[in-house]
Amino acid sequence: MAIKLNESKLVTVYGGSGFVGRYVIQALARTGCRIRVAVRRPDLAGHLQPLGGVGQIHAVQANLRYPDSVKKAAEGADAVINLVGILYQTGKQKFSAVQAEGARNVARAAKAAGAEALVHVSAIGADLRSNSLYARSKAAGESHVRKAYPDAVILRPSIVFGPEDKFFNLFASMARLSPVLPLIGGGRTRFQPVYAADVAKAVVASLEGRAKLGQVYELGGPEILTFKEILQRIMRYTDHKRLLVPYPFWMARINATFLQMLPSPLLTVDQVRLLETDNVVQVKARASARSFEGLGINPVSIDAVVPEYLERFREHGEFAAFRR
Repeated sequence: MAIKLNESKLVTVYGGSGFVGRYVIQALARTGCRIRVAVRRPDLAGHLQPLGGVGQIHAVQANLRYPDSVKKAAEGADAVINLVGILYQTGKQKFSAVQAEGARNVARAAKAAGAEALVHVSAIGADLRSNSLYARSKAAGESHVRKAYPDAVILRPSIVFGPEDKFFNLFASMARLSPVLPLIGGGRTRFQPVYAADVAKAVVASLEGRAKLGQVYELGGPEILTFKEILQRIMRYTDHKRLLVPYPFWMARINATFLQMLPSPLLTVDQVRLLETDNVVQVKARASARSFEGLGINPVSIDAVVPEYLERFREHGEFAAFRR
């Protein structure tokens, strides 16, 4: 169902304080609607306030592992958006609890609240047959959403970039400190990087009726690049020349066994398994207009955005051009 987003509409956004969340909140705020941001720690969502008008954005407490808190956050909402996702498991934050059961709790809450629309953000690669726990939990979450809220629109972005991302920034940081960069799996895995602001546009477009109800849309940027090509771009953006060393998957899995023990893992075994599969929009999704094109959105390239925020990794940062 299409929703006319304006000051009379209330949208609940689960996970709105995260990386993609801030872009979605900003895009929603431009429509004039009221926004309820449902997060585990409302006290850490203050950075969202400047994105809207006075009183337009309000943070409330909700934890996807606790259905009652999820249900309360959805009460009175005209639309619901679920952006919650984790890159690795820690403590009680398990893939199954957050990305599978948590998605079900949000969908049930949206249905109980009588919300007119639900947009669930998943990920390209979601597959119940995947070797990756992450990918399987994403697929299970999608299945739960379809059962609880059949008209929900599901969005699957490829790897997301933006100033706050943990992909381009991570490897740019490594390029600044290390003389070599690892080509995991030989660097042949393909990605279709997508700008966070474009994902936000897709969320709003879905609420406004530009997406077919109950469909899955795959979101990828204008370029398909291998992991090796991405690292080469990063070196060009940061003006670092580093040796790219092939790093077989089996070796990466062994090293990840130890790296995942860190408080903030640099790499996990499950992430290595994800890298064994291409992360691009499927041909059938494009053919059936279940991509950016079908939503009327022209995605931005990484060349238009990434160089600017990776400039700080150059030898003299933003002043590099004046020091040569």
